[in-house]
This record gives sequence, C-alpha cells and structure tokens, in this order.
Amino acid sequence: MTLWTVIAVVSLLCWLWLLFAQGFFWRTDVRLPPSADPAAWPTVAVVVPARDEAEVLPVSLPSLLTQEYPGRAEVFLVDDGSSDGTGALARTLAAEHGGLPLTVTSPGEPPAGWTGKLWAVRHGMATAAAAYRAEYLLLTDADIAHEPCSLRELVAAAVGSDLDLVSQMARLRVVTVWERLIVPAFVYFFAQLYPFRWVNRSGRTAAAAGGCVLIRREAAERARIPEAIRQAVIDDVALARAVKRSGGRIWLGLANRVDSVRPYPRLSQLWRMVSRSAYAQLRHNPALLLGTLAGLLLVYLVPPVAAVGGAVAGDAVVCAVGFAAWAVMAGSYLPMLRYYRQPPWLAPLLPLTALLYAAMTADSAVQHYRGRGAAWKGRTYPRPEAAAASDQQG
Repeated sequence: MTLWTVIAVVSLLCWLWLLFAQGFFWRTDVRLPPSADPAAWPTVAVVVPARDEAEVLPVSLPSLLTQEYPGRAEVFLVDDGSSDGTGALARTLAAEHGGLPLTVTSPGEPPAGWTGKLWAVRHGMATAAAAYRAEYLLLTDADIAHEPCSLRELVAAAVGSDLDLVSQMARLRVVTVWERLIVPAFVYFFAQLYPFRWVNRSGRTAAAAGGCVLIRREAAERARIPEAIRQAVIDDVALARAVKRSGGRIWLGLANRVDSVRPYPRLSQLWRMVSRSAYAQLRHNPALLLGTLAGLLLVYLVPPVAAVGGAVAGDAVVCAVGFAAWAVMAGSYLPMLRYYRQPPWLAPLLPLTALLYAAMTADSAVQHYRGRGAAWKGRTYPRPEAAAASDQQG
C-alpha cells in the first residue's frame, strides 16, 4: 500500500466513525418536543443584551413584545453602551407595538474580568429580580426573532420535561452566496463538536445556543450564573456546562420558530464571526490548534484530493477510497442543507468550506497573539488567565 492509500483509508475510517459513533450529529431531527400546557404558567423575565443593534431591533424586538404567552412575562432590554440609539429605538418600538411590558436599562461599562455581554446579562437579571421573582429567564440576543408561540412552547417543554435549561439553535440567515457556503456548515460543525443527543442526556457533554436560552431561575442561582462564567467568550457553552455541572438537566436542539435576522452578506463579516472565538474554543492552546488544523485537513481535504489525484494518477484504489469518503461526508451534510432549504449540490463543496474554517481558526490564533483576539463591537477580551492575573494585580 502506498502512503496515499493509507492516508485515504484513514480518512474514510474517520468518516465512518463520525457517521455512526459521534452521536449521530448529522441528523437534524432534534427539535423541541411538543408538550401539554402546564396547569399554571410560570412567570418569565426576558433579558435581551443589546449593543449597537438598531439595524436588527425593528424586526427582533416586536417579535418578543407580541409573544402569545398565557402567564406573566416582561422584557428587559439592556442597552450596553450603544452609540446608535438602540435604547431610544427600543422604547419607540414598544410604544408602537404594545404587548409585553418593556424595561430599558443600561449597566455602564463592564468591570475588569467581565465580558460586555455577560455584564449586561447580569444587570438585566438583577433589574428583572427587582421587578418580580420570575420563575424562568429567557436569555435571547437582540438579533433573534421569535414566532408568537415561541415562548409558550419553550416554557411548556421545560415544565413538561422538568428541564432546567432549554436552548434552541436559531436558524441563521442564509441569503447571499457566502452565507449559503458558510452558515449551514457553521451549525454542522457545532453539532459535530457538541452532538445534541449527547448534550441532552446525562454525561459530560454540555452546550447551548446563546441566542435562545430558557433557564430556571433556581438553576441559574445554583450554578452562579452569570458570575461563574463572567470571563467566558463562548458564554453559551460555558453557561450550559455550569448548569449541568451543578446538577441541572439541559436540552439543546434546532429551532423551528426562532430565527436570527442578522445579515452576514460579506465573507469578512462571517470571517470575523468565526475567528473572534475560534481560538478561545481551543482554550488558547497551540497544541490543540495544530491538532485541529491537522484533523480538518485529514477529514475534509484528503477525500477530494485523493479522489481527484487518484483519478489523474491512475490509482484506482486511492481514487475509490477518496470518493467513498467524500460521498459519506457529502451525504452527512445533506440533512443540514435541507434544514436550511439549500440545494444539495452544495454538499460536495463542504471541503472548501472546511478549508475556510481552518484559515479562520488559524487567523483567530494570530489575532490573539497580536492582542486583538476575541474582539467584538469595540471591545477586546484577554484570555481568562490573563484577566485573572490582572484582577489580582489590581
């Protein structure tokens, strides 16, 4: 056997393992289960951290204000130092649309050791607690639009299944060429890293989708949310881990009635979305970075290179094994493309998308070592250890 034959066979074996032994991550049937209405609807506080969100707020905020929820619910929008009139616009939208009561508040600049979003969430939770003791908190981003029955279904599922945390991966916008190429793969890769079926059972795997998280207040207090994760850049995964570690039951799945309305029309915007947290996901570890890049090349790039290269070189074995691995890869991607209502011919292009993600991940590490890692909306966050050291020195 030639070296290329061995590499191609290893890549195929990796795909067979991923297909059957990685929690069936490629399936898209993990959806919010229908539940009967509870005997009494619990109170809910909806906390929306918002920083310079005037572009998307006219679509997202009215969808929250007009929720058809039978119990008591209020919306607390935290204007996190916006410079585009986010807070004033929120009040105007509430006056126009009515619906659930809206409170707009501002937390001031986050202190050292806090990310801006989590500081805003903390302030929103405290403001809500001062108003009334909600039994559940819905933490949702300012770019997320909810269909009218979204909150009702989330609460019914949480109460009916006795869950401490219910999170839905919002359906991201897919309109432009770059969004079609990159966005479905983003969710596919996330599910590969955190298989939803593993998340939803007892065990160590924990994750959430930060755009839509319903959490029981008692569970948040038990897990010390958000103080326990105040430095987390990838705050949704950190939140789920904290809740699960404290004994809470969590659930994560794809959304039917929750959508992101934020546009990413250009490659540079999608690149920034991924690269700002990719190296943090690898715990700022150079060894993990090299292993991840090597794994991406082996799993995603080897199959098409082996298939085409084997055909050109007249090596039938390498060609066949490469095509087999490529076919398994493309087939596993089809359910996600169907979920995003995209054409199936995008499936064979997944190696190209993976190559882009490898470049984004490498760039994330480069930006980190240049002191510009985890930058978002004018703020740059150090790695947690550096932030802790800074706190001790202060």
